[in-house]
Amino acid sequence: MNFKKLTIASIALLSLAFTACSSSEEKHEHGKQTLTNVSYDPTRELYANYNVAFAKHWKEKTGKDVEITQSHGGSGKQALEVANGLEADVVTLALEFDVNAVRDAGLIEPGWVKEFPLNSSPYTSTIVFLVRKGNPKNLKDWGDLVKPGIGIITPNPKTSGGARWNYLAAWAWAEDQYKGDQEKAKDFVKKLYANVLVLASGARGSTTTFIENGQGDVLLSWENEAFLALKDYPNDYEIVIPSISILAEPSVAIVDKVVDKRGTRELATEYLNYLYSDEGQHIAAKNHYRPSNKEILAQYKEFDPNVNLVSIERFGGWDKAQGTHFSNGGIFDQIYEKK
Repeated sequence: MNFKKLTIASIALLSLAFTACSSSEEKHEHGKQTLTNVSYDPTRELYANYNVAFAKHWKEKTGKDVEITQSHGGSGKQALEVANGLEADVVTLALEFDVNAVRDAGLIEPGWVKEFPLNSSPYTSTIVFLVRKGNPKNLKDWGDLVKPGIGIITPNPKTSGGARWNYLAAWAWAEDQYKGDQEKAKDFVKKLYANVLVLASGARGSTTTFIENGQGDVLLSWENEAFLALKDYPNDYEIVIPSISILAEPSVAIVDKVVDKRGTRELATEYLNYLYSDEGQHIAAKNHYRPSNKEILAQYKEFDPNVNLVSIERFGGWDKAQGTHFSNGGIFDQIYEKK
């Protein structure tokens, strides 16, 4: 798969989809229900497959056709778009805080995180290093990334959910390495970002920078993005699993104000519920996300079950982590110097 071509194709398809669904008379004439899922960067392939399966399931269950429109981008940016008026029936974003931003705009009811199982996180992921074949810079763990001359590619934590997971995984390693000394952890992460060559707005943009443009020695990557790269370029890259990473829990939610306006609550609820079905879980796994169903997860040997994963609770939950690290004037702003 060519990541750049995929991005361009996705934009073109989105434009067509929105054009096709722009008129309520047209919807009625075609006899189709419509649903819009605003998601984050690396879920393009996942939802391209899932939407086909769900449309078949919905037809069998209700006798109705459904047309699903996708929107993808950096998770924080996507949340802002929805908060500012991009009409979404559901959001499937990279982390809880981004859904809370839509909630805070008055579009999602409080308590959304308990609406679906497992804190409304139907699949998980983690953060790994994608390096060039043979690992020429011998990058084995977080400490290696601050050596002189190492070029790091990672998205911008101000716009990308995956980038925030990357940052927090590095911080957790530094906390352990320096026995909880926060100043030393801060200094380490500052050195790491001094080696960052490009901060794209989203994870897929960073993947394009690393793979298509050939920049950098290491990509801090969602696990699923790294597996996609190995699948498409088996002789060019390899995955390094650091000694500590993070349990990344993408979140899903119904956008209550929109579904009540459009009359799509039943459809939106089933759309998110079906992610937890056996079929939905297998689709997640085949797209390199870790199924929340442990029995199904165990069937996929590509996932290392022994990765040392810290939880967001180590940082006091997302509201505290966001305020400390990523808010205006937070630690990231203090340590990052634009090149």
